[in-house]
Amino acid sequence: MLKTLRQISSIFHRVPVRQFSGAVEVAPKDEILKILHSESRDIFRNVAIIAHVDHGKTTLVDALLRASGCANEYDSMDSNALEKEKGITILSKVTGVTFGGNKINIVDTPGHQDFGGEVERIMSMVDGVCLLVCATEGPMAQTRFVLQKALQSNLKPIVIINKVDRPSARPVEVEHEIFNLFCDLEAPSESLDYPLYFCSGKEGWVRKGSMEAEKQGLEDVLETIVETIPPPQIGTESNFKMLVSQQESHPYYGKIVIGKIHQGEIKLNDKVLAVDQQGKLVETAKVLKILRRYGMQQLEMARAVAGDIVQVAGFTNAIVTNTLNEMGKNEVIPSIPIDPPMISVSIGVNTGPLAGKEGTKLNAQQIKERLMREGQSDVALQVLVKDKSDDSACVQLLGRGDLHLAILLENMRREGFEMQVSPPQIVTKKCPETGKTLEPMEKVSIEIDQQYMTGLIDKMSQRKAIYEDCINIDKTRVKLIFSAPTRGLVGLRAELINDTRGTAIMQQQFLGYQEYRGTLKKNLKGAIISMAAGVCQGYALEDIQKFGPLFVKPGSKVYVGQVIGEHKLEQDIEVNPIREKKLTNVRTVLADEKISLFPPKTFTLEDVIAYIRDDELVEVTPKDLRIRKKELDSTLRKTQRKNQQK
Repeated sequence: MLKTLRQISSIFHRVPVRQFSGAVEVAPKDEILKILHSESRDIFRNVAIIAHVDHGKTTLVDALLRASGCANEYDSMDSNALEKEKGITILSKVTGVTFGGNKINIVDTPGHQDFGGEVERIMSMVDGVCLLVCATEGPMAQTRFVLQKALQSNLKPIVIINKVDRPSARPVEVEHEIFNLFCDLEAPSESLDYPLYFCSGKEGWVRKGSMEAEKQGLEDVLETIVETIPPPQIGTESNFKMLVSQQESHPYYGKIVIGKIHQGEIKLNDKVLAVDQQGKLVETAKVLKILRRYGMQQLEMARAVAGDIVQVAGFTNAIVTNTLNEMGKNEVIPSIPIDPPMISVSIGVNTGPLAGKEGTKLNAQQIKERLMREGQSDVALQVLVKDKSDDSACVQLLGRGDLHLAILLENMRREGFEMQVSPPQIVTKKCPETGKTLEPMEKVSIEIDQQYMTGLIDKMSQRKAIYEDCINIDKTRVKLIFSAPTRGLVGLRAELINDTRGTAIMQQQFLGYQEYRGTLKKNLKGAIISMAAGVCQGYALEDIQKFGPLFVKPGSKVYVGQVIGEHKLEQDIEVNPIREKKLTNVRTVLADEKISLFPPKTFTLEDVIAYIRDDELVEVTPKDLRIRKKELDSTLRKTQRKNQQK
């Protein structure tokens, strides 16, 4: 049996490397099968890489794959198109390497708080974590969240302080902050004795224990994973049992369910049962394919044993949290509870005058089916189907945050969907003892320059936030700490970037549900509304832009009731953006004046959802994002406004 890293590398360097989401690669020859098909359950190590957003998780995983010899410098775990555009990890991904005769399954997780559900659901698959912390920023809000989840699951930690090669790095201070974080979370004594690395994932080296230690390659981290992370705990019985933790779609095999085998083994053509958390039968299926990630490849397996993380094809109805059993068994593996969603939007059919001109999937049934499929794979997402008679708002979508929902809607628009989206609403609860309304509350830390302090405190007070503390960082920077309702933080990050010229650093930490703090006005500016349908003219827009920034440009199609700009004042204003310059027979020696327009204000999907007012909708199409009033008719809007004031 081949066991050395050099031998494994020589095998895989002969195999064409494919992208992570690419087609299945059949296992090359018999050498790799000797490594992957082992009877021993003690050779498996299942570990997750967890961290705050932008602390270098995916960079480290890519470097570990290169260190193990099963990836090259051009490969990356962030293969999703949106992940490449936004520069963050959105979906948890499982891959694997072989090191020293052991099979190491590595799970790359998201760091953004809106995708915390992706982290929670993989905790049942792993037996240890690598906690990654930036040497400049130190432990952040999401660092605390993911570490808390890992400690609750009794996972063995390895701490890696990353980006120590930066000039602004402060590794010694961050080391003390990490230890204090473990103490604050009341970590058990055995978890406090964690291996510590100072790392540069970008350059591919580590120092073990201290910054004075000698530089070593990332192979040393793989060796520590093998020595520190315990083998998976598996059942003593021989019958097959596996908890579904993820699912994905394959172009040839259809639905693929992913999870760790808790006991027994599975082979091709086996008949398997899927049961839900109550033990009810979901479906019976035949195992068509058993797949396993190795680096950037997907290998076909003839069998898989307990302790391994594998992908199984052949199911059509099985979903995340289901348990797979052999025939005649309906045992249930309890799934880890997921934190509830905090924000919701209503999704409906596009009813605007331009509906159906840009998309291919338009009706309510298509929207419902697509969202229901997403709800089966994303455990942090809840999909509630509304009354069939109301197609204008056919589905209510509940998620962790505006970015969580916006990523789904962005994927849908790229698939050809047209829809309209309501303003986000906070998911509230009733206190069982007092009957009062409770809303999600968060602790917010904002680091800014001192010159912006007054404006920030005023802005936060308008959003029902309560000032708690101020910490001086240096002569020019301060950190302000607030407790604020989640609904008051929607859209705040984008405003801070504009107000502070991109220098603000914002952290959020969920505190729990507290008493409702009253109504707040989210957008203090009025809307510039089109009173005519047609094509925007530069001549008209030049006069309109004096009222405020515009969202359209010459040549843009508009309709009556569409919001084409932001008014400087609080009240709405109606304008005619299609007005053309009148032509006459009068001639003059003077040339026409040159039209001068400011660039239109553009939105991303998450920005526009957070921006719109309560009486507005976002029209989402494959080619454009438009803001419109719920009621397009001006007369009816005025009547509704008068009725609300009575």
